[in-house]
Amino acid sequence: MISTRTRIAAAIAGLAAVTAVAVPAAASSGRLVQTSHLSIAAAQKAASAALDAATKAGQHVSVAVVDRDGNTVVTLRGDGAGPQSYSSAEQKAFTAVSWNAKTSELVGRLQQNPTLKDIDGTLFLAGAVPFAAGSTPIAAVGVAGAPSGAQDESFAQVGVDALGK
Repeated sequence: MISTRTRIAAAIAGLAAVTAVAVPAAASSGRLVQTSHLSIAAAQKAASAALDAATKAGQHVSVAVVDRDGNTVVTLRGDGAGPQSYSSAEQKAFTAVSWNAKTSELVGRLQQNPTLKDIDGTLFLAGAVPFAAGSTPIAAVGVAGAPSGAQDESFAQVGVDALGK
């Protein structure tokens, strides 16, 4: 008689073999998509660069870096940043990566299609810049808390520029 332990080990080995065969078949048939994601180190670099630029300009902001799926990777809340700035930075970054465009550019699209603002998690205010690999967005940096969206966006651009270095 085969022990329970042996049966479990055989079952696991069988599943591993099926998985090993199924993955290449799925990949060759086009059912899998390979994507690029920003590393945590790169996200931290971008967030720190944006926050440093804002601090040097005397602004109290929050910075968020999201991945290609809009998930927050890093958020930094600067000293003295307003309580609303944290979530605003995340929403701006989510909006920028979703449309692969600076949020200042998206404000114009909102005028043509006002229902865009109804999409959950978006914020159509200047202050976020996407980062792309080729033409594919893989991240975005969002900043909130400066007196103007143009300032927020300039700090976000510093964060994105830091990724190219």
